[in-house]
Amino acid sequence: MAHNQKLILELLKIEDNDECADCGRKEVEYASYNLGVFVCSTCSQIHRSLGSHISKIKHINLDYFEDSQLYNLMDIGNRKSKLEYEKRVPACYRIPRYNDPPILLEQFIRAKYERKEFSGTILPAYMSGKVETFLMKKGKEDNRYFPRKFVLNEADDTLRYYVKEDKNPKAILRVSELNVVFARQWKKDMVHKNTLQISYLSPTNSTRNLFVYHEDAEVIVNWYHSIRCSKLNYLQIAFPHANESDLVSILTRDFAKEGYLMKTGPKPEDKYRRRWFTLDNRKLMYSIDPLDGYAKGEIFIGYKMDGYSVRPGVAENYRDEGFSFSLFTPERIYTLSATSSHERDDWMNEIQKIIERQLSPSDISLCSRLIRKRNTMNFLPGR
Repeated sequence: MAHNQKLILELLKIEDNDECADCGRKEVEYASYNLGVFVCSTCSQIHRSLGSHISKIKHINLDYFEDSQLYNLMDIGNRKSKLEYEKRVPACYRIPRYNDPPILLEQFIRAKYERKEFSGTILPAYMSGKVETFLMKKGKEDNRYFPRKFVLNEADDTLRYYVKEDKNPKAILRVSELNVVFARQWKKDMVHKNTLQISYLSPTNSTRNLFVYHEDAEVIVNWYHSIRCSKLNYLQIAFPHANESDLVSILTRDFAKEGYLMKTGPKPEDKYRRRWFTLDNRKLMYSIDPLDGYAKGEIFIGYKMDGYSVRPGVAENYRDEGFSFSLFTPERIYTLSATSSHERDDWMNEIQKIIERQLSPSDISLCSRLIRKRNTMNFLPGR
């Protein structure tokens, strides 16, 4: 037993065996001895859920490995396994890391070992260019969900959804202009675990959020990748000389940070109100509820040389609400407050990263659209 334990530890020193075969985490604690891979504790739980007919899991330090099991680990290992089980991962597919949404990680592992999507020759459904499914969609004005037919058609760059199948679509969206993320479960009674948040700029230049889910996690993850694949194909046609890796990096973007902050209005005497904030690239959006269809306000965060900065504390004459900080823009000062110094510093650090980055052409286009929105809307005090 001691001999086998020593050999296991030696195997962990081999390159690629020292990190999880599925998520890349460095804390490897388990091995799937029939698949011949080393995994972390989180991924080991997913492996167990696959069933022992697919993956047989043992703890590296607490369990004994038979000679045959040990030889299998020696013969395969993480590198060889990846060459087999990930040899045909589509460019548009998001290979998750340990800090990515759990649903994405689970479905990646199931796709690898259970469905063998990346080692076979059959084209995955999300690469077909057309998808039709009924999804549960949250109402714009309330928290109820209703079944809606969604149709993605890569050929004309559209995503349509229908209230009634025999009627005209309720909305027609351009897939190339969408962003899609896995919604976080801030309110478990309101947010289904398989929820996607689909965002886009409406004709009025306001960010519209659609929240949809499906009971089957595979279906919703396939929808996520269908959107990514359609966007990649569109971008490859629009920019034929661009590097594929550069295009893949802009297919979808997770929010840099989300959470509640206290916010006051433009006047020193304005009261603080609790708002849900989302930092989406250069857009800092705030709303009353995390599941609001539209943001109550959107702040463009520009480059530091153009008059943007973030600082702890409040401007003169403004009331400090605990752990406050101020966002300075050319138009006004936004006074915000977090619940702790750690949370305040996190928000400031993420905003500062954006301020340090020069504007891209797409950033300039976004800025102009948000400016047009401000110039055409009626000003509401305390927004």
